[in-house]
Amino acid sequence: MLDHRLSEEHEALRKTVEEFAREEVAPVIGEFYERSEFPYEIVRKMGRMGLFGLPFPEEHGGMGGDYFALCLALEELARVDSSVAITLEAGVSLGAMPIHRFGTGEQKRRWLPELCAGERLAAFGLTEPGSGSDASGMRTSARLDGDEWVINGTKAFITNSGTAMTSLVNVAAVTGRTPDGRKEISTIIVPAGTPGFTVSKKYSKVGWNASDTRELSFADCRVPAENLLGERGRGYAQFLQTLDEGRVAIAALSVGLAQGCVDESVRYAREREAFGHKIGEFQAIQFKISDMEVRAHTARLAYYHAAAKMLRGEVFKKEAAIAKLVSSNAAMDNAREATQIFGGYGFMNEYPVGRFYRDAKILEIGEGTSEVQRMLIARQLGL
Repeated sequence: MLDHRLSEEHEALRKTVEEFAREEVAPVIGEFYERSEFPYEIVRKMGRMGLFGLPFPEEHGGMGGDYFALCLALEELARVDSSVAITLEAGVSLGAMPIHRFGTGEQKRRWLPELCAGERLAAFGLTEPGSGSDASGMRTSARLDGDEWVINGTKAFITNSGTAMTSLVNVAAVTGRTPDGRKEISTIIVPAGTPGFTVSKKYSKVGWNASDTRELSFADCRVPAENLLGERGRGYAQFLQTLDEGRVAIAALSVGLAQGCVDESVRYAREREAFGHKIGEFQAIQFKISDMEVRAHTARLAYYHAAAKMLRGEVFKKEAAIAKLVSSNAAMDNAREATQIFGGYGFMNEYPVGRFYRDAKILEIGEGTSEVQRMLIARQLGL
């Protein structure tokens, strides 16, 4: 029998994060957003709540939960603001998770406790100015010189990479050639502040303005050989697994934004009057909001299904791609409709839907574009 009800533990977590988002994030995040300022105190509060440690074992300072718990937290945060949600998503699924999945015992002991506590943040250096969807076009290189890796190259659009809390970046780099001539890609941990590692100024972005996104450059950047994360030459396989998991998380975040658009539209439709009636009495508005709710609900079921297969240890690549595609579409469509419902006020930054509209588009691009998701789905169908 299928049952999509949350367990008592998951529901308690959802309610806790929902309350935190409503009472702690919603009243202040708009000001951070307009100033393009990273909300350090909010992030630290999330750390004290244990959100950054949700899917990690207690032995490394985590909460001993699962990846679905992280997804629930992301959904509730994104109902209010996506900048805060993506800070958590990138810090956990892209920054700390690769260390948990592939790191040595020493690497886990050194880095995970402060990352799980939310005292520090980690980032994932994959995308480059000349290679996004085509990761095989990667040009950043790392060569062994004695007992050190020497890294050279540039990374682009890296979340959490330049905050005062950032402790490390997991950098994907070409470390040689495979026997058949293809690029050998490995992942190397580069601590913040390492000589030769330069963090550029923040991007001027359309959305996610209260999150940290930077370009990174490496010029003869040296780190110890033991900073290799996992096996040499396994970096490509590692980040494919990382991105599969991350797509489920981004799907949850997208559902949160889509649901937030419903929340704000229902509230506004009950208050706003036109032609002597609340606009929520007009069937045109009712149908618009009903369609928005359908999108959010359907997308939620998609990411629940992908997360369930992941937790059971089953292959979930297709389901993750479906969830990411459906959810990001829902977020974009709902943001557009919510802005229309609000009319001129939807174009004002003082209302959350304007922020939602600016934040939604990147969800169809980051962690695999919609086109890449369709490619993955087709391949899983044998095409």
